[in-house]
Amino acid sequence: MSTTRKFRLGAFIQATGHHISAWRHPNSQADAGFNFEHYKEITQTAQRGLFDAVFLADSPGVWGGAPETQHRNGKIVHFEPVTLFSALSSVTQNIGFISTASTTYEEPYTLARKFASLDYLSNGRAGWNVVTTGNENAALNFGLEHHPEHSQRYERAEEFVEVVKGLWDSWEDDAFIRDKESGIYFDPDKLHTLNHKGKYFSVKGPLNVGRPPQGYPVIVQAGASESGRDLAARTAEVIFTANQTLADAQEFYADVKGRLAEYGRFPDDLKIMPGAFPIIGRTESEAQEKCEFLQSLIHPDVAWGILKNYYQGVDLAKYSLDDLAPELPTDTNTNKSRLKLVRDLATRGTFTLRQLYLSLATARGHRTILGTPETIADQLEEWFNNGAADGFNIMPPILPTGLDDFINLVVPVLQKRGLFRTEYEGSTLRENLGLRRPGNRFVAKQVNEKLVLA
Repeated sequence: MSTTRKFRLGAFIQATGHHISAWRHPNSQADAGFNFEHYKEITQTAQRGLFDAVFLADSPGVWGGAPETQHRNGKIVHFEPVTLFSALSSVTQNIGFISTASTTYEEPYTLARKFASLDYLSNGRAGWNVVTTGNENAALNFGLEHHPEHSQRYERAEEFVEVVKGLWDSWEDDAFIRDKESGIYFDPDKLHTLNHKGKYFSVKGPLNVGRPPQGYPVIVQAGASESGRDLAARTAEVIFTANQTLADAQEFYADVKGRLAEYGRFPDDLKIMPGAFPIIGRTESEAQEKCEFLQSLIHPDVAWGILKNYYQGVDLAKYSLDDLAPELPTDTNTNKSRLKLVRDLATRGTFTLRQLYLSLATARGHRTILGTPETIADQLEEWFNNGAADGFNIMPPILPTGLDDFINLVVPVLQKRGLFRTEYEGSTLRENLGLRRPGNRFVAKQVNEKLVLA
């Protein structure tokens, strides 16, 4: 097997596609949010393209304001990810499943249980995208009057992840003997009760699911604020990030990888995969035409809705779309890193409000790349070879055709250049990502105690 460094590729699925008005495109599946056959087709396409995983973002509440004002939002309803992936695992063999779940609005025991179950159902292909939730509307769905503060959410998240890992270690890998003759089902010496008592959680354990096939499902994170970077350095094995420029991507890559040693980790223990929104044409002009058509589908109400998401507390009524974008707020209790990215984008380009919403309508601040299969590959390769990325989270503008185009046209170019696999390396998500399988913390503790006594 070649030891040459290869691209890691995820397919970031957003129902009809990532463009804000993708559902209006003639080639999109308008009812995609709750159409299982649609997701089945996309996931099998991603597997045919040898992608590492499909990824679903999620929130425990409707995004973007009051639901009754969002009658033009084609992404307002969609499946819960773990439920969907459990079904998709039965119609695939190799592709991984990375599902978003919130440390703010879920409980460690139930989350540990469902992700361990998904890892078993998929034979070791599960991943957990750890989010603290930036959606302030979610609080009212869980008996809370206010969304917890950003710093509190991250503090809770650190404890949450450690509790979940501890629960996944409840049983040693070979705890279950299942000896019918003796009547012994499991070895009690290989059962470990967590008995966690912390600031946010009190969890006894053990988990009533065996240790996951991967040890732990792959831990994924997407935050890029200072708190998010530190949480990633402590716990994440994959980071999905949003960067607009090579310099910004290089800074993020070097910063987060540079923090790993503090936590006893190595650079290869973490894969950094920026989002990329590709618009592919046989020629540059065809790609540009595709982009312009997509942008033409945006209704003015939707345009103002995009802007209001970022200009919270700012009265936009006195502006027209052709006015220069006013200064954006400097802070938020939702997604701090995304607000900074949008502020930088607006400042860097001296954008009008129209230019700003058009930039955000494609990939919400992730990088938009436009061109032929070869120039798309060139742009990805530049970041990969210059300390900015270990791979990419591909965000098709429309689905299913946008993913088809990338796999049929761009993947062969990457393979020809020796940058992407021609077959899967392993059977689990960890193996395909090149991540080691974690040991059981309780076994490691026993080994250390024996060494001390010796």
